[in-house]
This record gives sequence, structure tokens and C-alpha cells, in this order.
Amino acid sequence: MGRINPNGAFGAFIEPDLVAAGSETGALAGLAFAVKDVFAVAGHRSSAGNPDWLRTHQPSLTHAAAIRKLLQSGASLRGAAHTDELMYSLGGENYHYGTPVNPRAEGRIPGGSSSGSAVAVASGSVDFALGTDTGGSVRVPSSYCGVYGFRPTHGAVEMEGVIPLAPGFDTVGWIADSPELLLRAGEVLLGGAAPGSRDGTMGTLHIVPEAWALAGAESTAGLKRGLRRLEAGAGRSGAAEIAPEGLKTWMDVFRELQGAEIWATHGAWIERVQPLFGPDIAARFAWAAGLAGQDHSRAQAMRAEIAARLRQLLGEDGCLVLPTVPGPAPLRGGDLAQLELNRSGAMMLSCIAGLAGLPQVTLPISGPGGLPLGLSVIGGHGQDLRLLSWVRGVWQ
Repeated sequence: MGRINPNGAFGAFIEPDLVAAGSETGALAGLAFAVKDVFAVAGHRSSAGNPDWLRTHQPSLTHAAAIRKLLQSGASLRGAAHTDELMYSLGGENYHYGTPVNPRAEGRIPGGSSSGSAVAVASGSVDFALGTDTGGSVRVPSSYCGVYGFRPTHGAVEMEGVIPLAPGFDTVGWIADSPELLLRAGEVLLGGAAPGSRDGTMGTLHIVPEAWALAGAESTAGLKRGLRRLEAGAGRSGAAEIAPEGLKTWMDVFRELQGAEIWATHGAWIERVQPLFGPDIAARFAWAAGLAGQDHSRAQAMRAEIAARLRQLLGEDGCLVLPTVPGPAPLRGGDLAQLELNRSGAMMLSCIAGLAGLPQVTLPISGPGGLPLGLSVIGGHGQDLRLLSWVRGVWQ
């Protein structure tokens, strides 16, 4: 079972004493997991990373659907982990509650918004952790902290009992320190909802040049070592141009549609409560507010075209291979303008799976100076267990 040190040096948990015992038997018996503090836990008030949210919401009456599945499978809950404010960040530096310490990249941010979940796994405090991923919030901190992270096909895992951000993009994701455990958790969480093959084979690896161009030269060398491992376990590989419009255009479409949904989801609460946000989060919500009432039909049409294009390209046994983020985690306490630039680079990569609702796994790679990097594989729609099974086979 995972080890929790409530007063440890890594600060992964906002509520380390939140516990729930799993059943005595099951596929995950004896394992411990943490949850991002946006999942309903009976008797617990989730903070969503903001004191005003905590103040204005009541304790949950029941566990979230994903937590119920894990407990029934034998895993035990061991702590609520930190999150960025209302999940609207990729950095992990919380204005109110502080920043969890990245155990594998000293002095650097852990990434967000599932910051505490990634740190809990990277520090060995739990065996695996639940997070949410809307625009990269499992994939980015997993990459920065040097662990495995998975964003499933949109809708494949129930969001019931999870605080939403943008429902058209929100997913329940999970983080582990081995591909074996990532798959085992996936078999429980996906269950019968994953219609794709579980045979663990991959036909074609499509290498995305425009995505690789975003990675720094020092990072690319390490990432290509990982690529060669993946190529050895696939039928064939080759370059595939997926974004003739440019990934910057894709990111802008994603940000517009996500921002509009975010304001539709949380705007009324923000206007009523007037919560105190950190400066970067406040600026994002102010920007999202400006999208209210606008015509988003052009962005919606482009999203549909992108999704159809990628789903046709990948089919059942194809995948895209790309960097998870452009490079290692930025330094803590960095300049906001530089952090926003890093965020934009990360979003140009993470929006690909988000726009098409596709499953994506990020794999840890040792980068420049031993800093963690992430190499990602995006699978076909609904091919979650095929992707996880294949990664388990080729990455051991």
C-alpha cells in the first residue's frame, strides 16, 4: 500500500486525513489512491483550490462514481490532493494554498491543475491518483513530475460527482508510476464503457512534425530515444501532417470553446460570490466572461472537422506520437508572462486530443540534466484499453 506522510516535504495534500477503506477483495486490493480535491467524497467539502468555493459549498452526500468504482475494486482512498483554482491552470502554483513540491525536478513547478495528484504519485505517497483533464491537467503535471498519466476518451469515465470546468472537454484521468498500474486502474475505471480492442497491438505510429517542432533541441534528443522504443513495438511508422491550419489555430479554437463553456458553467457563481482569485486565474475568468453571448459556430464547426479528420486517420489501431509539453517544468515563482508563454506551448500540444475527444497517455522520459520530460501517444476514439495495453507491453 502507498505511504502517506501528512507533514512531508512535498505538500501534495490539502486534506491528508481524508480516508475511505476499499473492499477486502478486488483487482486493486491493497493499493492506495489519492483524489484531486474536486471529487465528491461523502462528508467532505471540496475546495476546488479556492477558499470561497469551499466556503459556499456543502459537504458531499455520496462518493463520486469513479471513487465508488475504485473502492469496490479494493483500492483505499488516502487523501485529497491540491488543485489549481477551479482547475483553470496548467502550472500548479496556487495563490491561496501554495505549491506542491515537484519531487523529481527540484525548484520547478509541478504542473496543474492536478498538481497534488501528480506529486502524490511521484513522491511515493500513494500508488496512483485521480485527477481531471480538460485542457491538459493530468498530462502536463505527469510530464513535469516524471510519472505516467492518462486522459481517456471523452465520456468514457463517468464525471458524476466531479466539479466541472468545461463539460464538453472534461475527463476523469489518472496518474501512476508504472504502465502496469496505469492499465490496471484503467480496466476498473473504464470497465464496459470502453468498446475498443484490448489486444495491445498498434498498427501505425503517426509522428506529427508540427508538434515535434514545438520541443526544444535539448528535449528532442531524449524524446526521440523514447520514440525509437515505441517504433520497435508497432507495425510501421511515418510522418503525418494533421494541422494544415497550424496548431496555434487549433489552440485558439480550443481556448474559445473551452472559455465559453467555463463561463457558462461558473459565471453565475462568480458574479454572485465575487471570489478572490490569484491574478492569473482572475485574468482568465475575466477573458472567459467576454465570450458570453458571442457566436461560436465557426469554432464549433472547425472542432467537428478536426475530430472527424483525426478519428478517420487513427481508426482502431493507429496513434499519434508527440511531445506532451515542449520541455521540462518551468522554475517556480517565474515571471507570469513567461509562464503564460509556456502554457501556450503546452496547450498547442494538449488541445489535439481535447478537440477530438481522444485518449492520450504520457510516458516519462529523462531529459536535459535529468529533468523529466513527457512523450505522448494519442489513440483512436474509444481505443483506451488497446492504447494502455500496448504501452504496458512496449514500455516495460
